[in-house]
This record gives sequence, structure tokens and C-alpha cells, in this order.
Amino acid sequence: MKLFFQNTVIGRIGIAEENGCITNLFFETDRIPQDVETGETEGITEAFRQLTAYLAGDLKTFTVPLAPAGTDFMRTVWAALCDVPYGTTASYKNIAVAVGNPKAVRAVGMANNRNPLPLFVPCHRIIGSDGKLVGYRGGLDLKRTLLELEKRHS
Repeated sequence: MKLFFQNTVIGRIGIAEENGCITNLFFETDRIPQDVETGETEGITEAFRQLTAYLAGDLKTFTVPLAPAGTDFMRTVWAALCDVPYGTTASYKNIAVAVGNPKAVRAVGMANNRNPLPLFVPCHRIIGSDGKLVGYRGGLDLKRTLLELEKRHS
């Protein structure tokens, strides 16, 4: 796995690639695995180009190849997160229904929490069923910022 950090308008972000696919996005506060090699690749450069365009409000859908590691259930949840349109939100319950398991709200929350590709897999668009912002690895202030950015540009 190769990892490269770059400063963005939301802080220092690390993007990792393996075998031509983006595997992880790291915020400044995240723990970085010990066994990573630092360096930039074409895939990482393109991922940062798209991320920068997204943060500027110029890109609504990422097209870099993604390969998040997780269980089959997690990957199903993450795919459902990608179906939540730019500028909108869904609840954990909505995602549980979308993956065919309406009672799996807590499991959806755990999968959301373990999303290794925040921003690329838009877990920030998932909110509580009462409409409140809940849990985000980058913090609720960042979640609010991302949702406001999308609302302004949708």
C-alpha cells in the first residue's frame, strides 16, 4: 500500500492506493498503519484532483476506482451509501432498508463507522432518523461543513 498526504481546505488528508485502487482516506487524527510505504502514484494524484474538485463544489461523483476492505455486509452498506445523491441525506434506517435488512440499523451504523473511504464513500450523508447529525470519523463540524457544501452546490 502506498500512502500520500496533502493539505486540503478541510485539513491534511492522506490517501492510500493498492493495486491501482484507492483503499483508504485518512484524516489528520486517524491512526496510520505501520506497514505503509509513503509515496504518490498516478491513482493517488487523480484521487486528490477529484477530492479538490469536490471540495470546491465542482465535482459531485467520484470516478476513481475504490477497493475498501471489509466484510460482505460492510461493502454492501458502502455501496448503498454511494447511492445517496449528492446534496441529500438518508438515515441509517433508510440504508438498512436499502440493503434488504430493515432491522440492521445498528449494523449499518457500525459499517458506516468503519468506512475506510470517507468522502469517496459518502458516509457524511447519513444522519439519525430524527434528522440530527450523529457520528462522523472526521467530527461533526466536518460533517456539517460537507453537507452545507453539497447543499450550496446541488
